[in-house]
Amino acid sequence: MNRSMHERIRGNIESAIRAGDLRPGDRLPTEAELMREHGCSRMTVSKALSALVTSGLIDRRKRAGSFVARPRVHATVLDIPDLQHEVVRRGQEYRFDVVDRLVRCADRGSIEEAKFAGRGLLLSLEGVHVAQGLPLAFEKRLISLAAVPEAQTQPFDGISPGSWLLGHVPWTEAETRIAAVAADTEVATRLQLSAGTACLMIERGTWRGAIGITRVQQYFVGTSYDLVARFGPGDGRTT
Repeated sequence: MNRSMHERIRGNIESAIRAGDLRPGDRLPTEAELMREHGCSRMTVSKALSALVTSGLIDRRKRAGSFVARPRVHATVLDIPDLQHEVVRRGQEYRFDVVDRLVRCADRGSIEEAKFAGRGLLLSLEGVHVAQGLPLAFEKRLISLAAVPEAQTQPFDGISPGSWLLGHVPWTEAETRIAAVAADTEVATRLQLSAGTACLMIERGTWRGAIGITRVQQYFVGTSYDLVARFGPGDGRTT
């Protein structure tokens, strides 16, 4: 199917953002430059840019131009950790072991999951982050194949799903929930613990505009993970 001109312009810019050629904060070509490049009207360019704004990929600033959007995080501002990077940075050996993988429809009994999947399928992944030969974290992850179709063919044999997503898929919003939990039988088995051992559970969802990208639950041995936040007086921010 032939795409219209505004869809092609939008697709080209989105591909550049996905590939990292355009980074958060980078300024896009002006409307006049895009008109000359594609040989089209200002209305066509404006329609393409408006679609990118709606999807959360860019911001348009009056008299300044259009810029690749910077990630926004709800509630407490927390970085999305790249466990693989953190382990390697400490000079330790890292691997991610996939223990279960399934492409499936959203659970009909879960309104939240159905909304997340949209009209597409979900890639369900379970795996263990291993550092120095010992389990560091067990994760259960859903990836929307409507948002990230290329994830279906990614083996994740040399890179964890989280690291791959951070490097390949732009996101604009994230929501994080943290809870202390007792390891159930499955979590205890994966982390080589006794059932009931105290664990830290981090649940996170990321979106690009209104489009869900991934949802993950990560379970850490309570003594193996430090969560650090620094607060500035009166500014409501953390770093």
